[in-house]
Amino acid sequence: MFLVSTKGRYALRVMLDLAEQNSEKFIPLKEIAERQGISKKYLEAVLKILVEKEFLKGVHGRGGGYKLTRQPSEYSVGEILDSTEFTLSVADCSDSCERKSFCLTLPMWQKYNQLTHDFFYGITLQDILDKKIAA
Repeated sequence: MFLVSTKGRYALRVMLDLAEQNSEKFIPLKEIAERQGISKKYLEAVLKILVEKEFLKGVHGRGGGYKLTRQPSEYSVGEILDSTEFTLSVADCSDSCERKSFCLTLPMWQKYNQLTHDFFYGITLQDILDKKIAA
């Protein structure tokens, strides 16, 4: 079973938090950490990744903080999770696998991986904010 790491879940929470703020201003790290109940130290590591991937813009110092670089509708959950996870695949059936040419389960794993990819890449931050994700 595919499990999303804490870093991946926190990255998604931070992105949603900033999308909810809907602000052109930079939101201080301290405010995000308090709202999300995440330690500032751990949050800094997550934010660093999101800034490196250019999902967020960060400014240090007085008046600094973080803000989205795009509209919430332009971020997929998949791309956010891909930035923090080693893989979104449940099975690592790579081209280098020695069983690839005769593996009976390979098509099943490939289909499952594609379904997972399509699911996460088919949901935007805006979809979550608008509660368009049904249980």
